[in-house]
Amino acid sequence: MTINIEYEAEKKLDLPYEEIVREVVTAALDYEKCPYEAEVNVLLTDDKEIHRINQEFRGIDRATDVLSFPMGDYETPSDFERLEEMAEDYFNLETGELLLGDIVISVDKVEEQAEKYGHSQARELAFLIAHSMLHLCGYDHMEDGERLVMEKKQEEILSLRGYTR
Repeated sequence: MTINIEYEAEKKLDLPYEEIVREVVTAALDYEKCPYEAEVNVLLTDDKEIHRINQEFRGIDRATDVLSFPMGDYETPSDFERLEEMAEDYFNLETGELLLGDIVISVDKVEEQAEKYGHSQARELAFLIAHSMLHLCGYDHMEDGERLVMEKKQEEILSLRGYTR
């Protein structure tokens, strides 16, 4: 598995962020029973940069906590076999890894939301990674039913790794 992590924010989180990212990405893929080695890119940035990215790619003029850019085009969430049928579009032909996509996280929001929700920054970072990984696997939360499914899955992934409130 390839997990590329870039940390470009000036503010440094006082936690083992690389370990948390790798642990939760792996846990989410195991939970979703992904049968392939995968490649995921994670960028840890600040509010200013995530605001710019949110404006550029989503047309939303504000900072957010996390952005997900899935590579897969799923008919149903975690339908990885369908992606294999179009391997040239969804797999790194050199490594054979499934190209899941990109995650962008604001470290400013990790700090802010950890304080707001009364849990650790490690738990908040783990939550944002789990949430985004579900998006990279084809889940969404535009409707209440979808939101409830994602919330349940997020909590189960976090609980399996010991990230509780």
